Amino acid sequence: MRWRRCGEDAALLDCDSLDQMRAAHATVLAARPDGVVDLVPGARSLLVVGAVAAVRALLDDADLTHPPGGNPREVTLDVHYDGEDLALVAADAGCSEDAVAELHTGAAYTVAFTGFAPGFGYLTGLPSPLRQPRLDSPRTRVPAGSVGLAGEFTGVYPRESPGGWRLLGYTTTPLFDAHADPPALLAPGDRVRFRSVR
Repeated sequence: MRWRRCGEDAALLDCDSLDQMRAAHATVLAARPDGVVDLVPGARSLLVVGAVAAVRALLDDADLTHPPGGNPREVTLDVHYDGEDLALVAADAGCSEDAVAELHTGAAYTVAFTGFAPGFGYLTGLPSPLRQPRLDSPRTRVPAGSVGLAGEFTGVYPRESPGGWRLLGYTTTPLFDAHADPPALLAPGDRVRFRSVR
């Protein structure tokens, strides 16, 4: 791990892996040091705003191979598995389209971090056969609610946007509502399950 200053009262922790970042994030959340204003997890980094010295001391002494457990929130999303890339994903996985849906719904996911667009959660726990590259050429328009995968992650586009993930289907569950509290349905640490609907 390596720390880099970011302005007067923030620092970025560069982690060796996604698991190390998740452990550092869980450790800081469990300890709740006074003065921490915000924590922003990323794929291999954790931005700490406020109380940087206290967080650094906490993490220097922490066993990040055994992070504290928590009580994660559970979210279930109903998905219609009829996406534009379902056949491509099935072919690359060497299985049927129904098997892709079974693999995707059979796994338990964790929101590792959020980004790209408000409400977009990067979910870990994707079964190995579904770990596939992004599309060679991104789409200029991906509809809101589209469920996709890329690399080690799966996720849901919270609003219409460009995107290069392979699309498995869609959900009608809103992922982001600016008038809700909180506005984003998913937050780092949440557990997510997908359920197939017709």
